Amino acid sequence: MTPPKLIYFSDVLCIWAYAAQIRLDEVADQFGDQIWVSEHFCSVFGDAHSKVAEKWKDRGGFDGFNAHLAEVASGFPHIKLNKDVWRNVRPQTSTSAHVFLKAVQIIDKETPSETAFFQAATWAIRSAFFEHGRDISDWDVRRQIANDLDMDFERIESKIKSSEAISALDADHKLSHELGIIGSPTFVMNQARQKLYGNVGYLLIKANLEEMLRNPTADEASWC
Repeated sequence: MTPPKLIYFSDVLCIWAYAAQIRLDEVADQFGDQIWVSEHFCSVFGDAHSKVAEKWKDRGGFDGFNAHLAEVASGFPHIKLNKDVWRNVRPQTSTSAHVFLKAVQIIDKETPSETAFFQAATWAIRSAFFEHGRDISDWDVRRQIANDLDMDFERIESKIKSSEAISALDADHKLSHELGIIGSPTFVMNQARQKLYGNVGYLLIKANLEEMLRNPTADEASWC
């Protein structure tokens, strides 16, 4: 029997998704094979410079956005924020990092008997920017991340050159539109009847998953 699916959308340049990664990891630890987690990317920082410049033009610009992120990060002891984020380190886009990660995800699916790298690579991309202040939209930065994790960068590159990774990311974007995803992070469950968006606590996610696993009949609505 196929386990219930939890669909997760995020953007790697979203600090709320950076903070929420620990909750997704906890779902995997606590529920294991009971839940099938399907990870996807949505485009929040596709045009990062324009987004920040426009949204924060009257609130201090990039420096103001950095101050806002510092305030957010202070509420999550498990994450760190580099002082240069968005002040001196300004990625052009999250899209190139998403394409890189879709390539890794494809390779993981092709070689299930080998070491899976997607989870580690996703966290490495997030922490490279937020904690270490590295421009993850830069090709060489992603190459170094792959090397640091002992990943085969040439194989990743081949998935990008063939457009397989780009096609997979486009499929993510289409799915996000079909499901009405409005931001990052978003947890989707119960055949898309339930969506938890933004800074949602783990206990709420857990309660929804437990109710979904209780498997109410078609005539019985979920309590969550």
